[in-house]
Amino acid sequence: MSRHRELAGEHLDFWRERHLCSVVTLGADGTPHVVPMGVAVDPERGQAWAITSGTSQKVANLRRDPRIAVSQVDGRRWSTLHGTAEVLEDLASVAEAERRYAARYRQPRENPARVALRITLAEVIGNV
Repeated sequence: MSRHRELAGEHLDFWRERHLCSVVTLGADGTPHVVPMGVAVDPERGQAWAITSGTSQKVANLRRDPRIAVSQVDGRRWSTLHGTAEVLEDLASVAEAERRYAARYRQPRENPARVALRITLAEVIGNV
């Protein structure tokens, strides 16, 4: 397993492939809340972006505690991003997150309750 402060090299290559992620936020009692989600990385800024509904449990969790982990697995290869997430509701941030999501996955469906998550990366771990 390797640990890095930056998303680079084989980890970055892995995060540019199309994989669905598991996202972990913390409930009010500290219980992990794990859900599937699409996440796109911005290695130049040390960030990752995601889109979700503003009414989701993960958003409620992140508004209370911004700590987040995002992981993806492909066979024996895996990588996890640790960091903190900001919930952004402004149109420019949501459009940026949608653009990044579409580049990695596909054009997202309409969702008037959509918000953006901007994750500031603290650590990258994994085996790729």
